[in-house]
Amino acid sequence: MAAKKPNILFILTDDQRWDALGFAGNEIIHTPHMDALAGEGLYFDNAFVTTAICAASRASLFTGLYERTHDFTFGKPPLQDAYMRQSYPWLLKNAGYRTGFIGKFGVKVNAGIEDSLFHHMDKTSWPYLREVAGKDVHLADINGDRAVEFIQTAGDQPFCLSLSFWSPHADDGAEEQYFWPEYVDHLYRDVTIPIPPTADPSFYDSLPGFLQNTMNRERWYWRYDSPEKYQKMVKGYYRMISTVDTVLGRIRRTLEKEGLADNTVIVFMGDNGYFMGERGYAGKWLLHEPSIRVPLIVYDPRQPENKRGKRYAQPVLNVDVTPTILSLAGVQIPDSYAGRSLTEFYERAPADWRSGIFLEHRLENNEKLLKTEGYRDEAFKFIRYDDSDLIELYHHKTDVHEVNNLATDERYAEIVTHYSNTCDSIIQQLMHQRVINP
Repeated sequence: MAAKKPNILFILTDDQRWDALGFAGNEIIHTPHMDALAGEGLYFDNAFVTTAICAASRASLFTGLYERTHDFTFGKPPLQDAYMRQSYPWLLKNAGYRTGFIGKFGVKVNAGIEDSLFHHMDKTSWPYLREVAGKDVHLADINGDRAVEFIQTAGDQPFCLSLSFWSPHADDGAEEQYFWPEYVDHLYRDVTIPIPPTADPSFYDSLPGFLQNTMNRERWYWRYDSPEKYQKMVKGYYRMISTVDTVLGRIRRTLEKEGLADNTVIVFMGDNGYFMGERGYAGKWLLHEPSIRVPLIVYDPRQPENKRGKRYAQPVLNVDVTPTILSLAGVQIPDSYAGRSLTEFYERAPADWRSGIFLEHRLENNEKLLKTEGYRDEAFKFIRYDDSDLIELYHHKTDVHEVNNLATDERYAEIVTHYSNTCDSIIQQLMHQRVINP
């Protein structure tokens, strides 16, 4: 008798950086349910997104492809149907899964394609607080309520539910930026959030002009331009994450109550990182660590306990999540996918796992959001920009804040050339994989 296929719950948060949960070593933030999930599953200390912007990153999560291949971000035509017909929801739906989506979709697609992806689709949007039955209810809780309803009506058909929170993304049009429900209002009142070392104005003043005059700096004025505002905004950001954490706990209790917990795999991830004052910035987009690094957890209750509760240091990517979901469902992974299934870590770290990752941000016609690309391996981070001769090279293992640029040191000239050539080679491959090449 064939084993019953697992249910899959893919939870995606928006702008949650890698260290914005307690399990990552953050001693201030309150995330007991995220921490429990990480401790009971596989936790990846070095998880990254290939592009640090929600539209491109979410397109990569659907398709398993780099932005350079799927060619979608803000301001671009809809993501091509050919890519969406290789996406994990399309393939799972055609393999007999009941597929659902709740929350922030974040990707523009052609008319009619959504119906081919999901049996149930419930896209939500701001405002964060809205009146329901005479009470203010937070959007994260609304999304959670709808996820609970989906789970409660699961039936015997295996399901894959993509639950995509808007939190903790700031409400960019609002002066307050961050909004949370009253039940987390008490958190963080009596703590002081530490200021990152590169938030010192002298660091920002040392940057080249084109790196100063970006949207990262504009949003810094919205959030961090005084010590008082910094404390208020970071605590608001943390409260929004704690709200998601509460919803996660409610969902896990629902899985237990419905008798589904032992056969439901939970994948938890952030869609991109987030500057919290580092380098004088707010936002993401660039290739420095706070912007590209995210939490990533795979919890599979079907694994024996002695095979779970592991931490891995190997670099993993958002494009690895897509083949992971297919692998869990027993669906063949398309050859076009750029990543590998994280189920390969169930026994131990694969000996042939990648040692380096390519990174990019390709949004066009916006001088406030720079086009850039780079490479990160176990020792170095290499960054270059389309419209500048500036090269950045950091030995990130010893220079964790990326402040000592080695690219101008002649002793590293060969290393710079090596990484530049590596990027050129990868770009050529990714462009060649496009359905329609320019």
